[in-house]
Amino acid sequence: MITNRNTSNQKVQASAIALLNLVMFFSSSEKATAQNGAGIIGIDHVGINVPDLATAIPFFSNVLGFTPVTQLGPIPLDAAWKNLNHINPNTGAVTIKMINAGTGASIEVFQYADNKGSRIQPNADDIGASHIAFYTSDIKATVSHLKSKGVKILGEPFLTPSGDTAGETWVYFETPWGSKMELVSYPDGKGYEKTSPKTVLWSPKNSTIEKVPDAASMDIEKNKALVEKHFALWNEKNAVKRLALMQEIYAPDIEMTDRNFVANGNNEINTFIVGLQQKNPDAGFAVKSVTAHHNIVRLYWENGPKANPAAVTGMDLFVIENGKVQKLYVFVDDVE
Repeated sequence: MITNRNTSNQKVQASAIALLNLVMFFSSSEKATAQNGAGIIGIDHVGINVPDLATAIPFFSNVLGFTPVTQLGPIPLDAAWKNLNHINPNTGAVTIKMINAGTGASIEVFQYADNKGSRIQPNADDIGASHIAFYTSDIKATVSHLKSKGVKILGEPFLTPSGDTAGETWVYFETPWGSKMELVSYPDGKGYEKTSPKTVLWSPKNSTIEKVPDAASMDIEKNKALVEKHFALWNEKNAVKRLALMQEIYAPDIEMTDRNFVANGNNEINTFIVGLQQKNPDAGFAVKSVTAHHNIVRLYWENGPKANPAAVTGMDLFVIENGKVQKLYVFVDDVE
């Protein structure tokens, strides 16, 4: 009965999040249309060959923290299949493991028994060379973790200073079998996103809302208490105190979405708050009501000077992950 109850709770959680996903889905005309005439929606998985699963699976699970899920094989391959797929006639059966790599596409790992194919990794400039890039919110911490596991880091993290990917930090690393992979991080977004482009690249950092939240994020009373501090932050005019509150309430890579703009990270939100305070020095925010379920909190507010405290009203929607606000959606009521 306990197992059934847990399963039921997980279904309720997933349903609630799916409902919010549906709202967000239909709010974006780009997401509500097919990617192209072929009807392709997105990438399901990326496949790679490895010398042996005994080396690859512990690397993906113990080092990178991913979860092996399904397995097929060993599957004997007939001559016709080998010929069609350019496989050496003397190569043996294939075993395939699918790995859940967190938020985004899965990784399909192939091991061929008695492999007669090339065991030399392609050079970076070889046609057909490829790599997988993993997003991290703290690239320095991730690099330190990989180094502690004996992973070879190819250089030092590099912060792109300008251009479309300004704000992105990246570095390559090497797997135990010699494949090159990449870490990327851009908690404050990329340069091109600041120009309100028609199309924005998908990123796992923007997909917190799609995940079933952890147990800590489901504490409704804690979530409400966290959100009630939100406007203490927006009303605070002391920069040091305001930034301290930000670190307490907001995730470092928080995304705030207004009907007119998107702000990524605490620095951009802080800049917006300072501008708002300078434009309306006598106005302040006040909480009207707060309601919550699961890891989602809704806050109704008013803003204005003492003579007219409800000059502007609206509602903010918060998504809580790991005890911090990860997403903030701002709705301002139309003035009659």
